Amino acid sequence: MYPLVQSTTFKYEDPDLVADIFDLKADGHMYSRISNPTVANFEEKIAYLEGGVGAVAVSSGQSAVLLAILNICKSGDNIISVSSLYGGTYNLFNITLRSFGIETKFVSNNDDKEYILSLVDENTKAIYGETIGNPGLDILDFKKLSEIAKKGDIPFIVDNTVASPYLCNPINFGANIVIHSTSKYIDGHAVALGGIVIDCGNFNWDNGKYPLLSDGDVSCHDIKYVEEFRKSAYITKLRASLLRDLGSTMSPFNPFLSNLGLETLHLRMKKHSQNALVLAKYLENHEKVSWVNYPYLESREDYKKVKTYLKGGSGILTFGIKGGINEAKTFIKSLKLVDLAIHLGFNKTSVLHPASTTHSQLSNEDKIKCGVSLEMIRVSVGIENIDDLINDFDIALKEI
Repeated sequence: MYPLVQSTTFKYEDPDLVADIFDLKADGHMYSRISNPTVANFEEKIAYLEGGVGAVAVSSGQSAVLLAILNICKSGDNIISVSSLYGGTYNLFNITLRSFGIETKFVSNNDDKEYILSLVDENTKAIYGETIGNPGLDILDFKKLSEIAKKGDIPFIVDNTVASPYLCNPINFGANIVIHSTSKYIDGHAVALGGIVIDCGNFNWDNGKYPLLSDGDVSCHDIKYVEEFRKSAYITKLRASLLRDLGSTMSPFNPFLSNLGLETLHLRMKKHSQNALVLAKYLENHEKVSWVNYPYLESREDYKKVKTYLKGGSGILTFGIKGGINEAKTFIKSLKLVDLAIHLGFNKTSVLHPASTTHSQLSNEDKIKCGVSLEMIRVSVGIENIDDLINDFDIALKEI
């Protein structure tokens, strides 16, 4: 286990070395807001797991999404995004980024390739989606979106949080930038907030569309990131300018904890996926359940696509109870073993009503675009004994 380096600052003997570190001519840690040994060790591990050339860990998954976009976008630019997103991300794209002068063009995962390609203009800087949409559980059409990204000569950014690096590596399916909320499956114990941006090192930033990377950065000694850092240009700029200026830094204690969680990621993802599939099949056959959605259910129309991209279905499922919202609330209140909690991706099973929580700030129309219905219950299936979970669900369903 890599040690916890809690220090904010570091001692040096040579002033020229310190100057070179500030000028990005030498490796080293100048200040923990920008880099730290414990954080760096965590970044290297995640970059390795995702097949990237480098990574920057930040204070939350939401910060990771924001910095990934701001690293290449300025006022007047736009991105294209699949609409089946976590509610916080949808609101960030739909409201906050617009206030920065950055427009988001939302599309459906099922939209025609030529239609999406027609939305790409000279100011389009990226196309974005989630491997497994939260909570709609749409599986990203990597083939279609990566082809659009290549034709449009723009990067393909993928949030891989719900799948985790164990179940999917987006770089294998055309992704250029990968994002995680490390607070979820990577941590796995609901104790360490964090996010991370991984640079796959496989996009040509010197194509004339990304002056923030190809032209001299006046805030950083006029460095031309593409010229100086080649494949690592994107992630170097994110650390040297955005992390420095915005300060959404990951505390060293959080990657220390997340590193512990990372050691059991492969074991937990297998158990999450196994439990979720068994629970989904149980609910699918329950007389009081109107519908069930889980990636690895064979009844899904896109099951073949799911198997192509995912080594398992992960631990999130959604379902609807017959009778609607009031019955759903009764069910949630009747659970004993399973908790009502906002979080997902940790070792204990929890449930949530997305329409009134994570997606409550969205209009009814936007909720539908995100795949959220009024009666939907999201279940983050943990690693408990599956018989205990089914028994708890069975007792709660009888209360309706």
